[in-house]
Amino acid sequence: MDKDLKPAPGFNEAGLAQIAPAMQAVVEAGDLSGMVTLIWRKGEEIQLNAIGRRDIEAKKPMTRDTLFRIASMTKPITSVAALMLLEEGKLKLSDPISKWLPEFADMRVLHDPAGSLDETYVSPRAITVEDLMTHRSGLAYGFTSRGPLGQAHEKALGPVLDSPHGPGEWLKRLGSLPLSYPPGERMHYSHSTEVLGFLVGRIAGKHYRDVLMERIFAPLGMNDTDFYVPPAKRDRMAIMYQQDEASGTLKPVPFPQYDSPPDYCAGGGGLISTVDDYLTFARLLLNKGELGGTRLLKRETVELMTTNRLTDAQREIPFLGFPFWAGQGFGLGVSTIVDPVKHEWMGAGSKGSFGWPGAFGTWWQADPAQEMILIFLIQNYRPLTPDMAGQAVTGARMGARVACPMFQKMTYGALE
Repeated sequence: MDKDLKPAPGFNEAGLAQIAPAMQAVVEAGDLSGMVTLIWRKGEEIQLNAIGRRDIEAKKPMTRDTLFRIASMTKPITSVAALMLLEEGKLKLSDPISKWLPEFADMRVLHDPAGSLDETYVSPRAITVEDLMTHRSGLAYGFTSRGPLGQAHEKALGPVLDSPHGPGEWLKRLGSLPLSYPPGERMHYSHSTEVLGFLVGRIAGKHYRDVLMERIFAPLGMNDTDFYVPPAKRDRMAIMYQQDEASGTLKPVPFPQYDSPPDYCAGGGGLISTVDDYLTFARLLLNKGELGGTRLLKRETVELMTTNRLTDAQREIPFLGFPFWAGQGFGLGVSTIVDPVKHEWMGAGSKGSFGWPGAFGTWWQADPAQEMILIFLIQNYRPLTPDMAGQAVTGARMGARVACPMFQKMTYGALE
């Protein structure tokens, strides 16, 4: 824990002081191996907590530079890359993606999302760039699908984050599968952002990872963010743990390691990063596209990105088995709070706050009204299922599931 920061203006010191012990209690209860949390406001770091261990077996502590698999926190970064091309006139939100990805021409739609793959009809329209950025493409993840489509995804594509196929073959295989819903009909969480990343690569004429390295990470100095961990940095990597419901113990979950960048770089969830690197990215967006003299996006583009685009009817549809959109909407790659009161049961934030979480428990939020950024990093594995969001707030060992909303509520509760 960082005990050397000066008194935080605008915060109740006693309230802030309660956050670290509350998080420590979750770790000591055995619900999580450890965590790194950060509060940043009005240009200042207010609080950094590094609690517990990144490696229980080796007794290595969490540290500020610990590397985390950030899963879907990758999505906003991919979306920024696409929006940079939009500003350059290289794509429009209304463009059909088949303009660059012929693999997705002439798509078919399942009559029943959980039904036979043979019972389909011609898609009423093409998938657009905006459809990808808002997850209204009709595409799916294997884990968001029920019935034969889920098995077909796994068989055709392999693991969600570590497919054995390169971009070209992966796109061909995904494009051969039917859509769950007609494009534009509903927000259905999917491989949309992976497709968006490979679309960015096609337009740029280079590997998608190279686009991020050259156009986002290098200019911003995000030197610890990548799709793999070089051997020299592996000692800093946080181990992924899964809780054994029967014994209550935390068990390591193995992930593939690469000695060089993998060919398949998942723009929807493949990045590994640190609290400081992601703070840099979040500050860029909070500051409307510019940071330290480096501008990646225009102010109006960031405002476009962080404005809800879902209809009221689309927000009524549960997200992974959860009424996720009660107080939120979704823009171009990030969720945004539209009703803070209705959002209170999930977390905390002012109207207009935006961010997006990751499947392994990572979370971030930028709050323009408070000029504040919160980051919460853990490595907590749960099986990916269609109702995983609902399961996140039920069942045993609640500490791991409530730690993040507790962190949010305690932070906002400490504001004066």
